[in-house]
Amino acid sequence: MTLLAANILIVDDEQAIADLVEVYLKNENYNVFKFYDGKDALNCIENEKLDLAILDVMLPDLDGFSICQKIREKHNFPVIMLTAKEEEIDKITGLTLGADDYITKPFRPLELIARVKAQLRRFTKYNSAEPNQEEHLIAFSGLVLNKDTHECTLNERSLALTPTEFSILWVLCSNRGRVVSSEELFHKVWGDKYFTNSNNTVMVHIRHLREKMHDSAEHPKYIKTVWGVGYKIEK
Repeated sequence: MTLLAANILIVDDEQAIADLVEVYLKNENYNVFKFYDGKDALNCIENEKLDLAILDVMLPDLDGFSICQKIREKHNFPVIMLTAKEEEIDKITGLTLGADDYITKPFRPLELIARVKAQLRRFTKYNSAEPNQEEHLIAFSGLVLNKDTHECTLNERSLALTPTEFSILWVLCSNRGRVVSSEELFHKVWGDKYFTNSNNTVMVHIRHLREKMHDSAEHPKYIKTVWGVGYKIEK
């Protein structure tokens, strides 16, 4: 996959918004699959090779969270959620279901495009084989991460991680024995500026990672919280 050839799905029942996003995406030479309802979008997900999805939370037939769940059953490409609500629950629910990022309406199209590029860069980076550079396999204490195949196993049990979860775990494992601050983690994984509410985003993903790894926050075997500083995986 190259960034210029990326196939992007946009689903929003507000046709003016969907049409505007389509224009901006096409200006960046992306291939766009645009739909105004969830049913048609699901058919596209089944039949097309997609590299990223932009999903509106509120749709006339089924909500964006349901579509995100369907995507995560078979795919690990990035998902960005669009929401018109300010409530944190929308954002957290989206992230817990496997979304990689969210943006609140109204938004500036250029901001969305920047988020799209950041997600594609990260996804491509963590899914491409680049020989003679950094290591592509990390294995310790029953945990195995393979950057080339984007697979993760724990005690020989496969973990279904989203691209963002895999990226977070890879950064932490690559820095074993060192505390990685929330700001550093956000910058390396999202490639974006760190703001106060960015810490909430990191916390949600860490919590979800622990759930999948059956790792407790109180007595963690793997991801330890260093309060006021960040996160750490022991050597």
